[in-house]
Amino acid sequence: VTWAPHVYTDIGYSNFQNMIHSGFTNILGTPDGQVHRKLTSISFKELGDPFQPFIYGQKFFPLQISVAYGIPLIMDGENAEAEYGGDESTARMSGFDQDQSVKYHFSNTPVEAWKEYGFTDNDLHVYKPPPIDQVISTGVERAFFSYYKKWFPQENYYYASEYTGFETNPDGRSEGTYSKYASLDDRLDGFHYYLMFIKFGIGRATSDAGHEIRDGHISREEGVALVKRYDGEFPQKHFREFLDYCEITEDTFWQVIDSWRSPHLWSKSLDKWQLLHQVS
Repeated sequence: VTWAPHVYTDIGYSNFQNMIHSGFTNILGTPDGQVHRKLTSISFKELGDPFQPFIYGQKFFPLQISVAYGIPLIMDGENAEAEYGGDESTARMSGFDQDQSVKYHFSNTPVEAWKEYGFTDNDLHVYKPPPIDQVISTGVERAFFSYYKKWFPQENYYYASEYTGFETNPDGRSEGTYSKYASLDDRLDGFHYYLMFIKFGIGRATSDAGHEIRDGHISREEGVALVKRYDGEFPQKHFREFLDYCEITEDTFWQVIDSWRSPHLWSKSLDKWQLLHQVS
């Protein structure tokens, strides 16, 4: 079961097709394009994360399919909260808990909160979980594959390349980092990571390097050098497409970006923003 990205990249759609044709039946969920655009634009402004609508569907669309078809087991990939520097108490989190999803995945913003912005129940239906009584009657269990096999992104890439024809970023690496095989399918992807850098002072390169240091693939010194070189790089390639998708101007974009800069992380001198602290 796949929840569609905002706008497929060529390599992302190619990898998706390669996976299917390597021996998988797939159900693809694609939300109403107009609703998704509006939700994305408002999420960018109000939450500082244009990926929030995607995350709702990523979490709940498989659950909808599980209940609809009476499939009692959902196996997700990695537990991102535990794998990429989140709350360690989630390391053994499993099953279905809507309150946990709201806290750890939805920025404390349940789907119903968007009714305040004019969205109807019909607009939001595809982003919501099935009624809890249906989940219970189906007996759904949900687990992360990373519980059972240690999550090494680099090894996962090699495996996917060998068995599903997975291909890497044709540009050599993704903007904002040095890696070339993760999060390749969405043209808006880079802005999720860029807002992470703006809001928390750490970006995509920090996330990638931290994981590879823990995995023993690179040294801390190498990780620091990569972070200093690539962290916070602006996702220029699809910038115009992001503005068009969200129906905003470039001035509005930068106003929103600057509104999420915390004073304990950023200072401004001569109209130029400077990050106060960086790993060393």
